[in-house]
Amino acid sequence: MIKQISVFLENKSGRLVRVAQVLGEAKINIRGLSIADTSDFGILRLIVDKPDQAIDELKNKGIMATVTEVIAMEVPDTPGGLAKVLNYLQEAGINIEYLYSFIEKPTTNAIIMMRVERIEDALEVLKKHNVPIVDGERIYSF
Repeated sequence: MIKQISVFLENKSGRLVRVAQVLGEAKINIRGLSIADTSDFGILRLIVDKPDQAIDELKNKGIMATVTEVIAMEVPDTPGGLAKVLNYLQEAGINIEYLYSFIEKPTTNAIIMMRVERIEDALEVLKKHNVPIVDGERIYSF
């Protein structure tokens, strides 16, 4: 499983850049990110090379942040590749809370970061269907 940093941000100018500055000053590299927002706030989801240090740095600077475990999996980079894998989870009754893609150096597969309700069950289903799971060491070292 992968440690993902989630940051609650007011939807105001400068909030996102502050997070990037804090991480940059601490020599923490952002490997992937996603942001979902409303008119009032946003949730920034980050994959970084040093997640434990990142959470400490952000909290020490007064930035509200939490750690969430997500699954990173390889999906064939072909039409229908993602649908096939998601169908395995649907058949097992596992709800996907959110997902986003992760950029890796050239590869024949796409890497998908995914948060699910029952993470251990999801891992079991994916392994049963030979879906490659990507470990933290690989993700953090890109």
